[in-house]
Amino acid sequence: MTSPQDIQQLSSNFNAVGLSTSPGVVSASPNDSYLSQVRQRSFSTAKHAKPLKPFSTGDIKILLLENVNETAREIFAEQGYQVEFHKSSLPEDELIEKIKDVHAIGIRSKTKLTEKVLKHAKNLIIIGCFCIGTNQVDLEYAAKSGVAVFNSPFSNSRSVAELVIAEIITLARQLGDRSLEMHTGTWNKVSNKCWEIRGKTLGIVGYGHIGSQLSVLAEAFGMNVIYYDVLMIMALGSAKQVRTLNDLLAQADFVTLHVPENPDTKNLISSPQLAAMKDGAYLINASRGTVVDIPALVEAMKLGKLAGAALDVYPQEPGKNGPNFTNELNSWATELTSLRNIILTPHIGGSTEEAQSAIGIEVGTALTKYINEGTSTGAVNFPEVALRALDLDQENSVRVLYIHQNVPGVLKTVNNILGNHNIEKQFSDSRGEIAYLMADISDVDASDIKSLYEQLEHTPYKIVTRLLY
Repeated sequence: MTSPQDIQQLSSNFNAVGLSTSPGVVSASPNDSYLSQVRQRSFSTAKHAKPLKPFSTGDIKILLLENVNETAREIFAEQGYQVEFHKSSLPEDELIEKIKDVHAIGIRSKTKLTEKVLKHAKNLIIIGCFCIGTNQVDLEYAAKSGVAVFNSPFSNSRSVAELVIAEIITLARQLGDRSLEMHTGTWNKVSNKCWEIRGKTLGIVGYGHIGSQLSVLAEAFGMNVIYYDVLMIMALGSAKQVRTLNDLLAQADFVTLHVPENPDTKNLISSPQLAAMKDGAYLINASRGTVVDIPALVEAMKLGKLAGAALDVYPQEPGKNGPNFTNELNSWATELTSLRNIILTPHIGGSTEEAQSAIGIEVGTALTKYINEGTSTGAVNFPEVALRALDLDQENSVRVLYIHQNVPGVLKTVNNILGNHNIEKQFSDSRGEIAYLMADISDVDASDIKSLYEQLEHTPYKIVTRLLY
């Protein structure tokens, strides 16, 4: 049995090695001095990666639109890239002109990179979507053009989940209406049809990263959580998965949507689904604008079927801030804005400083690694390929990045070219019609690199050739 003296001695030992800052308390995480020692040891023993530069590409030019976060801009500035930054999206004709000579473009949700736009981007090698979705990009055309697309699918999950919790409470207490009334000088203290959310049932449609985080937060408020997803997903906490969407709609007091935009989710919630909901229920959409049939929602609100709704996304959204949410953009805008107990927000689910900072770091780092090293891990439309970095002491080496059509015989042709040199390491993968080969070649000089580039450029199924040395 451990004596009090033994415990006191153990506590002193913990303090002696810097794992606690007060007697008898064991820290839950290493303190700064400990972390700094670990960092110093790791950096001192690790080999330094060799910085690579592009052959026959010139200075890297990046176009950033829609006020991409400063964290990304700092990452690109540190790399010495030429960065052109705009706070808003650009009209299509101006975008086409700007995209002609850039190597990378960073956007958020408003910029549409269609085939019409992308076919003018002759130097483009990568697209960064500084948001969750990528539906604003023609992914198939980008892949066929050798352009990798990256996004940040998880970084703003918490921000969206917190907004939904706020909307649930706001709808249940009619806070939006009371606030508007007070702003016009009207005092309207009522409790009729104002509810606590404790004990109510939240139905989550789509139990991914946002839906599952929301599930945990809702349970902390005392809500019962059910969810529907096309996949069987293990529940967090006491949440329960239901078999069908109609099962969820029939049970939930609050229905919140967290699904991607695709043909299966277009008008996922329309008149039949609204009819299946409980009388006096609430609907929240923080996913994609096409998921809810808004004219049907307006009708359900007018009939009193629903007690309230919150929308953060819309089928057509303005390209810039200002008085642009009008009937010209969406024909039902005036009707929608005239409804009571309906929260309308301008696609701000992920618009927090924390989320945008994290997205800037994640996507900015992914773009930098692809530009500098060829690493495509995390690309949404592209084979995921990576090689360990070249060491600083590896001179006379070149990294071959070869994107090609996925047809038989290409690797034989390429390896016949590379086989005249020492191939240190090589990795190839394919996705649909596109394949991607990375190879590190040693013992080459400037003339060898030029020869490799010219030979690979003239292979029949080549899409893009990049050499880094």
